[in-house]
Formats: sequence, structure tokens, C-alpha cells
Amino acid sequence: MATFGHGICSRCLLRLRNSQSGPRKVLFPGNAHSIRPASPISITWLPRRHVQSQQFKPFVPPSPDSLPKAAPPKTYRRTRKWGRRLLYLAFSLGIAYGVDKYFLYSSLARSARTFWLGLLVATDYKINFRPHPPLANSIQDLHSRNAERLFDLLRTNGGLYLKIGQAIAMQSAILPPAFQQMFSKMFDDAPQNAWKDAEKVILEDFGKTPEELFGVSFSGEPGKGVMERTARASASVAQVHWARLADGREVAVKVQKREIAQQVGWDLWTFKVVARIYTLLFDIPLYSLVPYISERLLLETDFVNEADNSERMAQLVAGESRLRGRVYIPKVYRELSSRRVMTAEWIEGVRLWDKETLTRPWQGHWRQGSPGCRGEPLDPPDPHKVTEVLRTNAPEEHLKPNRDWWKGPSGKGGLGVSLKDTMQTMVDLFSAQMFLWGTCHADPHPGNIFIRRLPSGKPELVLIDHGLYVHMKPEFRHQYSLFWKSLMTFDNKTIGKIVESWGINNPDVFASATLMRPYSGGDNSTSDGIKRTMSSKEQQERAYEMQQQMRKGIREILADEKKWPRELIFIGRNLRIVQGNNQFLGAPVNRIKIMGNWASRSLVDSPDLSYSEKLLNLGRHFLFKFVLFSSDVVFYTSKIAQFFGRKQNLEDDVEASMKKMAGDMGFELNHRVFEG
Repeated sequence: MATFGHGICSRCLLRLRNSQSGPRKVLFPGNAHSIRPASPISITWLPRRHVQSQQFKPFVPPSPDSLPKAAPPKTYRRTRKWGRRLLYLAFSLGIAYGVDKYFLYSSLARSARTFWLGLLVATDYKINFRPHPPLANSIQDLHSRNAERLFDLLRTNGGLYLKIGQAIAMQSAILPPAFQQMFSKMFDDAPQNAWKDAEKVILEDFGKTPEELFGVSFSGEPGKGVMERTARASASVAQVHWARLADGREVAVKVQKREIAQQVGWDLWTFKVVARIYTLLFDIPLYSLVPYISERLLLETDFVNEADNSERMAQLVAGESRLRGRVYIPKVYRELSSRRVMTAEWIEGVRLWDKETLTRPWQGHWRQGSPGCRGEPLDPPDPHKVTEVLRTNAPEEHLKPNRDWWKGPSGKGGLGVSLKDTMQTMVDLFSAQMFLWGTCHADPHPGNIFIRRLPSGKPELVLIDHGLYVHMKPEFRHQYSLFWKSLMTFDNKTIGKIVESWGINNPDVFASATLMRPYSGGDNSTSDGIKRTMSSKEQQERAYEMQQQMRKGIREILADEKKWPRELIFIGRNLRIVQGNNQFLGAPVNRIKIMGNWASRSLVDSPDLSYSEKLLNLGRHFLFKFVLFSSDVVFYTSKIAQFFGRKQNLEDDVEASMKKMAGDMGFELNHRVFEG
């Protein structure tokens, strides 16, 4: 019989386990069957042992036939498919980025950036342009943040975007104040490209290096000319380098930035698409103007077109006795020019915005003009200084001599010219372009105008940068001249007839925009209606309603898009800049009278009219001259008041009246962007 520890048999152990009552019994070793009570002894019970009832069989592996069919292995087809797609996408984006950056000069990235911002701004205005914006504190805050977004986009993209931004800035007087303040920075100099980029443009256009084309040396080689590799000025499309050729001519080499040729097509396409979207979203008929604006901007990147405009303007000035000797157009050297490079005569002069230098006393010799006046040769640079500068191989070499001897030993002298004569010449020039020739410079801001002193002490106006011009058809030019003449005589019937033929439904607003002063000869129905509507509204609602009225006014001016003369876009730009220049110089001339006189006189002098029409217009012109006497009374009254201490001039009064009228009509004027 089997026993367990301490000699207890299995039967006794089983009996002990099955006992249900009685005193606790403890089994002692040595006597297998004796049981007696004793002190409790702790016993560790062993697990019950099971008896194997089946016959032992060794383990035999199952046969393969008896096993179930194996499951197919996991292939992860969907994961691999999306992984390949992501890999292909990343590879394609990498190639597209490389091609765009190194071959298209980031044109695709610029377009994508523009579309994204356009969508963001459009959505922002759609949601928040209401009296109480849900996601803005006020409409002014809405304008501020979107003006900053748009400005950052234009500055980041650069190139033609800067040119578009400058075009907007010139018209920003009808935009909210936030846009006016932001876009006043659009006229800062643009970053210039490295010399190696300019060198590549010259080599691609002429097949020659700058040394071979211009006959210059960058090491001071005797008998050669010299050229500065650092640009003297840099704009949105091109930069200008100074050079003195071996034959003694000093030239301005205008080199188009290398990326412009690749970017311009994409930029204009993007501009068209965004304008189309905004036309549909905001119901303002702007898209019809885009093709004409794009055409003008594209021509501005063609320097052959600029050379043509420059030479044509020089011929017109030389043929007009009233401007000959007062206006100078720089010569263009065709043999050194191409579509992306234009070489013209270098101009020494004072910018129009430097009013102090224009008016300070002349410190030069008597009966002597400033350097280069009338196209006289400029004194050469010191060859020893040039050689010394070239040997230093400085990154910003300055080889052009400073020709400021006319400022005197103290350096505080000036040209000593009359601001009245200067402004008279300017208004005469642009009036002749507009009313007599029909060839109008559309970008006459102060940076494109130099003033030199003639030996007689009179100013000589030099006009540069002839890339952006408007060419008016004779019929439209005659209509525009008659329109101006009618504005001066309050001939509302003729005004209404002309503007109706141009597809304009609001003569009052258009007349005021043309004169750059409130037109008081109409029925004032627009402003009166707005005043009645706004009288009882709170400030936020008033601001919203006024800007809605502004949009309505734009639609009325562009009522018939097919009839509306596209030339008016850039003619209005010219008028606004000239008005700003006159105001900046203190309104020394009666601008409106001068322009009205040219408008009337052009109907007599125009070569496109018959002799009978000229004779009839001559009689009307003498009558018109008598009517202009009233304009002189107002002008000289203002000048007398200014002489006795009144700070504001006539143009300031005009500006204040325009601001008041504009405020009544739904927008706010700001003049600061036109001060250069």
C-alpha cells in the first residue's frame, strides 16, 4: 500500500479527508493505523493525483493531408499602393519645385501664392464686409489686415507685381485709408540683381560681353571706357548702370532683370484670373479693363517699344515752339539697345521732389547752366581715381564723378530756378501730350522728371522712362478736348452727350474725377441722394453704406464696358500725378486754367481737323479765353491770401473740397501717395 510522508497510507489519508465531524485527529509516523488526539500539527496537503486511465501512446505528428488549408500571407496591397503614390507625388513635387525655381524663376510658386491670398481675401470680405463684422472689430480693421496681406504679397513676389502695386497705389486715393497708407510704400527702390545676372542678359541679347559691347574695361585698361557694375537705380522691372564709353559719351544702361521674361506671362495670366474671380464675386465690372492694362504692362517690358516712344516724344517736342528749349528728351543709342537692354544718354539733374535744391541760390558762374543742360558733354572722370578704385576691386565701385560744383564751397547751393516756371513747363508738356499729340506719358511721377538749369536761369525739364504710354485716336482726343473745354464753361449738355457716348451714367462724378476738384456745374443728384440716405444711420452702418455707394458709383462710371474708352485709365493716372506734383511744389500755377487753355487751343491747332473746323474753333477759343478770366480771379485771390500768411494754397483748397465731396460719395481721399 502506498504511503506518504510520515508513513500515512493512502486509505487513511482518504478517510481523514472525508471526515466531517469529531475532534481533530493527527496522524503520527511510526504507527500507521494508530490514531490519538494530540496537539495540532500543521500538515501540508499535496495535490490530488489523477490516475491515467488510457493506454500510453507516444506522440505522432499529424499527416499533412489531415491539416486545414493554410491562410494566404498578408501582402498589404493598399498600404503599398498609397506608399507608391506618396513617393511619386513627392518626387513630382521635387522636380516641379526645381524646374520652377531654376528655370521659371518661381513663377508657379508666385501664382499659387497669389491664388491662395486672393481666395483668403475674397472669403474674408464675403464673411465680414457688413455693418457689424462677425470676425472683425470693424470694417476698418477688415481693410487694414487685407491691405497688409496684399502689400506683403506684392513685395514678396516682386517683378511685375510691384508694377501692378504701383498702378494700384496711383489710384489708391479712392481706396480705404488702410490701403492708402500701405501702398504709399510701393515706390521704394526694389532690390537690385547681382552683376552676373545683368551680364547674362547682355550676353544673351547681343552675343557679346559688356566689355565687348560697350568697349569698357573693369581693370582700368588704357583707351577703354569704364562701367559701374553696381546699379545706380533699381526698379520693379529693370536696373540702371552708369558707363562712360571710350568716345566720351556717358550712358545709362538699363538692363531688364533676368527673371522678368519668364515671369511676365504667368504674372499677367494670374492677374487676369484673379480679376475675373473678383468681378464675379463682388459684381464690379473690372475684368473688361484687364486686357488693356495687361497689354500696357507687357509693352513696358519691351525696351524697343520704350525707345520708340522716347524718339517719338523727342520729335514732337522739337516740333512744338511752345516747348522747344524748355523740355529735353534723352537720346537713345539703338546700336547698344535690344528688347531687354536700352542704352540712353546719362542725365545729370535734380529730381522734382527735391524742392529745396531746386530753389536754393545758384552758386555757379553767371550765364552758365548746370551739367549736361541742352545735351552738352559732361566732364570726364579723373583717370587716376578710376584706376585706383578698379584696383581695389570693391563690390560697390563709384566711378562717376560728383558734378556738384554749382552748389558752391559750402555745398548748400541749388539750381535757383522758379517753381512757377518749372510747373508751367510740366503742365504745358503733359497738356500738349494729352490734347494736341494724343501720345501721353502715363507715369510722370517725380522720380521720372529731372530739372536742370539753363544758362538763362530758366529750368529745363528732362522726362525719362518712356515705357508706359497711351496713344489716343484722333476722334477720342477731340472729344476729350471738347469735354475739358465744356467743364470750364459748365456746358452740361455737351458734357452729358460726350460721357453718354463713352458709356458713363454719372457725369458729375466723372467730371470731378477729371478736374481733380468737385464739379459744381451739375445737378449734384449723386451726393444729395447719398446725404439723404446716410443722415440717420450710426457710424458703422454709415461706413458700410458709403462704401456700397462707392461700388455703385464705379458701376455707373463703367456702365457700358464696350463703349468705355480704355485710355481713360492711364489718362486719369497722369492727371492725378500732375495735380499732386503741383500741390507738392506749393501750387505755383493755375493748373486747371492751363489745361483748359490747351484743350481749347488744340481744337484749333490739331492737324486732323479741316480748315473750316479750325476757323470755327478759333472764334470759340477767343470766347473761351475771356471765360477763363474768372479762373484767374480765384487763383490770384488764393495767391494774395497765401502771401499774407495763409498756409494753404489753391491746390490744398481743391484737395480739401475733393476730400469733402469724396466723403459724401462713399470714399476717402489721401494725397500722400502722390508726393513721390
